[in-house]
Amino acid sequence: MQQVKKVVLAYSGGVDTSVCIPYLKNEYGISEVVTFVADLGQGEDLEDIRQKALKSGASKSIIGNLVNSFVERYAFPAIRANALYLEKYPLSTALARPLIAENLVNIARNLNADAVAHGCTGKGNDQVRFDLAINALGPDLKIITPAREWNMSREEAILYGEKFGIPAPVSKKSPYSIDVNLLGRSIEAGILEDPMQEPPEDIFAMTSSIDNAPDFSQDIEIIFKNGFPVGINNEFLTPVEIIKKANDLAGKHGFGRIDMIEDRVVGIKSREIYETPGLLLLIKAHKELESITLNPDVTDFKGIVEKKWGQLVYQGFWFGPLKESLDAFISSTQTSVNGRVKIRLHKGNAIVIGRYSENNSLYREDLATYSKEDVFNHSLAEGFIYMWGMSNKIWAELNSKTKD
Repeated sequence: MQQVKKVVLAYSGGVDTSVCIPYLKNEYGISEVVTFVADLGQGEDLEDIRQKALKSGASKSIIGNLVNSFVERYAFPAIRANALYLEKYPLSTALARPLIAENLVNIARNLNADAVAHGCTGKGNDQVRFDLAINALGPDLKIITPAREWNMSREEAILYGEKFGIPAPVSKKSPYSIDVNLLGRSIEAGILEDPMQEPPEDIFAMTSSIDNAPDFSQDIEIIFKNGFPVGINNEFLTPVEIIKKANDLAGKHGFGRIDMIEDRVVGIKSREIYETPGLLLLIKAHKELESITLNPDVTDFKGIVEKKWGQLVYQGFWFGPLKESLDAFISSTQTSVNGRVKIRLHKGNAIVIGRYSENNSLYREDLATYSKEDVFNHSLAEGFIYMWGMSNKIWAELNSKTKD
């Protein structure tokens, strides 16, 4: 096998990716390690992380501002898909991985690198997502995965890094693994590995506790056009601004915490804690608007598509033919999803209290009302019921004779 001379490493500044730099150079004999730091709206000082990579031995460190692309190309399609893995998790972390992988491949091409690398461990989902995306976009590139191969525990990895002067971002007293982007936070490890252990309040940063949330409720309206959120409370906003405002509004009222047992791609169950206030709020509102603008059969079939879409993204198949086909179907359903949804936020709840579509509503009050304005032809009901239940009646009659 040809010796790799230059590799592009997905870098976060955390334990595993920090240790990867000296490990790639000393154990793999790679002369140039270029790091890529993705700005996904996580709110960190990325220049400090870039400098940390250089001090750790990287020959070059690149920061990529991916925030707009992350929201417009990844988060917004997930909202249109009402994407909730296991009907709970809105894929806030999973959505970022194919975008990072795409940029890794592009940088590798531009710098004539032989390989790309990431610091994912051998029992997580992210390794699958990175590898599948890289293979789809750069099948000729070698993928190097030190953390999957070095067989070190987190504590041993910290010690390895300390030998090369790399300070650990987490201490032995705070062993949580936390991933942050604009869409939310994922928290695991430490005492959270006991599924009966209540998450301590200090792990949360985007949402208020129920006790600390305001005692008063707040009503908001979310505006949609073609299935995309475009404004909140009559204020039209950019996609990034909408996510930020939804995060602030929902988080203030304690909405958006998820504590779940998750079925990982690698076949094990894990306990995951998520904070995704804005994304969950927008999905809830979008799904409600669809209830008034989509035909029942479309809604029913779209639910099947949504479940599969979420599974594909969770499992790493963002760049795949089935996902592409499902995207086309979902997009075709969204031209009529226009209007607004009113939601009341209060003490961890987001309660839908109204929905309206000026030009695309399939709800007709003159048909639904029980007042004198009712135009529904009640006399047609008997014939409809007779025909609707005909096959069942025939079966019942035959079954009754058989029993006799």
